[in-house]
Amino acid sequence: MIVRVRPFARGSVPVATGEESAAFDRHAVTGLGVSEPALMESAGRAAAEVVQRLVPRGDVLGVVGGGNNGGDALVALRTLAVWGRSVRVLLVAERPEPEPLLHGWPLPTVHDDGGERADANGWDALAGAAVVLDGILGTGARGAPRPRQARAIAAVNVASGAVVALDVPSGVDAETGVTEGVAVRADVTVAFGWPKLGTLLGEGRVLRGRLVAVEIGFPPVPEGRFGAALITPAWAAATRPRRDPETHKYRVGTVLVVAGRPGMAGAAVLAARAALRAGAGLVHVASAPENRVVLQSAAPEAIFVDASDAEALAARAADADAIAVGPGIGTDTQGEGVLAAVLDAGDTPLVLDADALTLLGSGHPRRLAEVARTRPCLVTPHAGEMTRIARFGSEELRARRLEITRATAAELGCTVILKGLPSLVAAPDAPVLIDSVGTSDLATGGMGDVLTGIAGALLSRGLTPRLAGALALHGSGRAAVRAGKGEGILPVDVVSHLRDALAESGPGESDLDLPCVLLDLDPAR
Repeated sequence: MIVRVRPFARGSVPVATGEESAAFDRHAVTGLGVSEPALMESAGRAAAEVVQRLVPRGDVLGVVGGGNNGGDALVALRTLAVWGRSVRVLLVAERPEPEPLLHGWPLPTVHDDGGERADANGWDALAGAAVVLDGILGTGARGAPRPRQARAIAAVNVASGAVVALDVPSGVDAETGVTEGVAVRADVTVAFGWPKLGTLLGEGRVLRGRLVAVEIGFPPVPEGRFGAALITPAWAAATRPRRDPETHKYRVGTVLVVAGRPGMAGAAVLAARAALRAGAGLVHVASAPENRVVLQSAAPEAIFVDASDAEALAARAADADAIAVGPGIGTDTQGEGVLAAVLDAGDTPLVLDADALTLLGSGHPRRLAEVARTRPCLVTPHAGEMTRIARFGSEELRARRLEITRATAAELGCTVILKGLPSLVAAPDAPVLIDSVGTSDLATGGMGDVLTGIAGALLSRGLTPRLAGALALHGSGRAAVRAGKGEGILPVDVVSHLRDALAESGPGESDLDLPCVLLDLDPAR
């Protein structure tokens, strides 16, 4: 499979759970009169087009279950056969005979009887197939696959050909990405209409392989109909703030970065330089006086503020358009004093990160919810910080990341970025935004400081916390890809490529030159 350098999306991309997708199917068919057979025909044909483009030669074997997912697979197989491909059907569930979806085309079909082996012409065909089409289980499946389906999944996973899953890899929960038993490991997942949430979260994110969403004739999805959406290149290009032709530094965002106790100048440098590269007109950086020389050498464009001078710090905070506070300020009495001076300064929009979250979430007189009631607020916890804020254990958080992030945002009354793979942006009464470009390469100390600086700059330029947080995630992820350093990337590399990353425009790039393709994401890293 070809791996590209940019994600592709034609525009805004909603993300649905299995239940949301089924409900919208019913709405389209019963409420709007959309033909259900026409949707299945379009789905199967689009899947066939993707298969033909990615693997244009060789035998195709479809492992077909009993539901609509199996029906989509049969349409795809019939279409490929008509186009001249050698195809074979392996049924692992009961379906009508003759199969109406085949339109009379006599496709070679083998029935798996659920025993130790099906006919040799069935399972043995996996060894020679160039493509294995996974149509075993669909978006409505829950829990561990039954033995017959589990055996089919296990066989698919040892096939030598490219595995193409339809909508979700069989065995993956379409809502959570959790697998309770064996699940298909796909090279490509072709999603119909929009990606399913379970292919973006948890194990499903890894098992899906390359994710391609195709248009099949659904009506428009009303804004807010689904509980999540992807952060795409087109979305980012439309969201980023733009300067007026005639302006000056005081009109394009003044941000105060509060970071760095003695010995932690690096956190302040990274956050300040990120804020500068994200387009803030003026950056003040408040840090311990011991860090002045380092900061003024590494970020001479930023104006130094002595964080130990509470009066000067409060005055600067009151004048800023946004404040980013937390990286390396410490959690001792000195750190508490710095945070208190910032919070006492009025209702300036805030980004709260790192030590600020620890102080507010573990005994500090000002709780996060109280702070959020006074001003626009963005909090950026990693998983460990989130367990303290949301009061859930790490295992429960891992299994219910999106649900817990959404609930925490509602409880606090502010926007929450849960950092991780993928990072999630939740705000009260709005769909959760899901990062589409983050990779494990970003798991390096200091990346959070960079994200804080970017978000602070975007907040100072007039974006809401939800939009600033989502655009900061996208920009930092794209800058990391542009740097091309892989696992050896450093936060300074992200900062160096940030300007070009934020300036990207258009839908991205895909080598699938098919008009039906709405989304194309590389395998998760």
